[in-house]
Amino acid sequence: MKYSRLLVMTTLLSTVFLFGNFNIVSGPSDNADITWTITTYDFGKIPMSKPASAEFEFLNPSMVPLIISSVKPSCGCTVADYPKEPIAPGKKGKIIVGYNAATPGQFQKSIRVQTNTAESITMLIIKGEVVKEQAD
Repeated sequence: MKYSRLLVMTTLLSTVFLFGNFNIVSGPSDNADITWTITTYDFGKIPMSKPASAEFEFLNPSMVPLIISSVKPSCGCTVADYPKEPIAPGKKGKIIVGYNAATPGQFQKSIRVQTNTAESITMLIIKGEVVKEQAD
């Protein structure tokens, strides 16, 4: 009976050790990581017919280069500029999003960012209200 308990305990400890240290055995991840300063930018009230822009800053805290493969705004009224070169480990970058404030009223637009991170997709949001300027 003591022998069977010892066998069960040894098997249990071996299993915990094997699976508990799986990441150490398998090595580092091939995925980059990304940390955003913000993912939603609120313009508040912006004047009509005056384009506005927002900056989304990020950091690559991983040990592999961060690659932004695409940045796609949800509509033609929004454009995005982003780094085309890989972001080195420990370095920062930014995506600049421009909004054409041509139509008065509330707005909320999304920007789909595809990267080589485990999550792969991040959605950035810009929002605000376009107001007509009052004549003096």
